[in-house]
Amino acid sequence: MNILVINCGSSSLKFQLIDAETEKQIAKGLCERIGIEGSRLVYQPAGGEKEETVTPMPDHTKAIELVLNALTNEKTGVVKSLDEIGAVGHRIVHGGEKFASSTIITDEVIEAIKACNDLAPLHNPANLIGIDACKKLMPTTPMVGVFDTAFHQTMPKEAYLYGLPYEYYEKYQVRRYGFHGTSHSYVSKRAAELLGKKYEDLKIIVCHLGNGASISAVKDGKCVDTSMGLTPLEGLIMGTRSGDIDPAIIEFLAHKEKKSIDEIMTVLNKKSGVLGLSDNLSSDFRDLEKSYNAGEDRGLRTIQTFAYRVAKYIGAYTAAMNGVDVICFTAGVGENSPLVRNLACERLGYLGIALDQEKNNKRGEELEVSTPDSKVKVLVVPTNEELAIARETAALVK
Repeated sequence: MNILVINCGSSSLKFQLIDAETEKQIAKGLCERIGIEGSRLVYQPAGGEKEETVTPMPDHTKAIELVLNALTNEKTGVVKSLDEIGAVGHRIVHGGEKFASSTIITDEVIEAIKACNDLAPLHNPANLIGIDACKKLMPTTPMVGVFDTAFHQTMPKEAYLYGLPYEYYEKYQVRRYGFHGTSHSYVSKRAAELLGKKYEDLKIIVCHLGNGASISAVKDGKCVDTSMGLTPLEGLIMGTRSGDIDPAIIEFLAHKEKKSIDEIMTVLNKKSGVLGLSDNLSSDFRDLEKSYNAGEDRGLRTIQTFAYRVAKYIGAYTAAMNGVDVICFTAGVGENSPLVRNLACERLGYLGIALDQEKNNKRGEELEVSTPDSKVKVLVVPTNEELAIARETAALVK
């Protein structure tokens, strides 16, 4: 069965066509600047040349139409007709407490996703637009929703509740939800496979480090804690997001800068993180590492502070699980920054962790970077959220 995986943003759409039997990618691509002048489609069949087409995309329906045309194109298409696409898997950011697992999309499910729009106003409406567009063009093809928050729904109350009046949880479901769940699920399961151990017998910490960054604690095959909260703003310092701060800072800065709460929230989401900490040098860790290696203060303080927070969360989640067997690094920074991995693990000597520096200097490969005598295994596991979505979709449709 061929599974089309759709990841819709407000003005973009990423897609992959995956053979669910072999788990091989058949084609992939991206629609950019949807609804904006200069929109374009990037399409690449497996083993083929990348194609770029600049063409108007007034909405997501048109973008989906262009994607389907590319996949069925006589010259470079990979399927003869849409009948060869068995199902569509949609990435959905927020499922609230309603969805603890992936689900077949029905009208009732769509309404439940809409009810979570307030919790993810930038993401869920875009995800719903993608679902609607696919339903119009592929009305008989089954659709599956795979939720970023679902993997974390196994957290116990002591992990997801905030120290707020309990009525806010009862009335508005204000609690920790966590995100990047598809990645955390895929990487933790892959780690067990690599070690030849039962998933249910391990205590795993997954460090998903990219422009968005989060850490999870997975014990006995279930997530028991994660660093992102009600929204993706909580937790680690990220590309442009502040991560954990004293909430009183919002009021303090609003008075000092004479800004509204909305304006301060924009600062915390889009102008903070490593971008703000580096005095606007960059939110790209490649630029920050160049600055770090040059001995510049803004690069040094930014990378060191980021790595410190990573080590701090690893320590906290070791306590949450009363131990740890394996630590995984994944996503853009986790997979490609030996420097960040090394700086974080330097603080974990008390756990008996030791890195093999030669192995750790590799980038983007699936490998064990700890020494043979390290008491905790340290792995680099490239994430594959699209494959994880395809697996969930195929399992449900079958």
